[in-house]
Amino acid sequence: MRIAASNRVVNRAQRISLIALIGVGALAVSGCSYINPQSTGQIYSASDGVRTDLGKLELRNILVVSSGKDKPGRIIGAVFNTSDTGITLTISGSGGSQTRISVKANEPYYLNETTDASILRSVSAMPGANETLTLSQDGSAEPKTAELTVPVLDGTLKEYQQYIPTASPTPSPADTSSPTPSPADTSSPTPSS
Repeated sequence: MRIAASNRVVNRAQRISLIALIGVGALAVSGCSYINPQSTGQIYSASDGVRTDLGKLELRNILVVSSGKDKPGRIIGAVFNTSDTGITLTISGSGGSQTRISVKANEPYYLNETTDASILRSVSAMPGANETLTLSQDGSAEPKTAELTVPVLDGTLKEYQQYIPTASPTPSPADTSSPTPSPADTSSPTPSS
């Protein structure tokens, strides 16, 4: 009889240690989410562009499309004005070029291929790199300025090919002047006999 009683004690000890081992395993597996941040709780841009808020302006999916370094670059994305008054947004590139955009109150403004105002005359970064843009707003009660680092993309991806700006030809001094007749042209023709 004594043997049967000791088996019960061993079985009970084994059961308790098995339950404790299962509990420790469950805590170890579920404890990872306790110490790591949850990715669903982080705000990010699920796109190629970046996002930022500048006072009452919300900029979403902002990026630059350019064919190369020191070439024109088109800023694309969306700007939302959440105020009751119009705001002028000035975007300056690192090469000194800038563009001004008027965003009406409580309306979105889409920077795309139909808005020529969104073209910077020169981008200092190569496609695949980042360009630093300086943003400033006028027209609100509290003027704001910020820097935004945006990706520069080119036409490698088909969806961005239509956004590559073409350089507008700048007239040279010879093109802008009116033609002057040469001395041979100013003489009157001689009648032939």
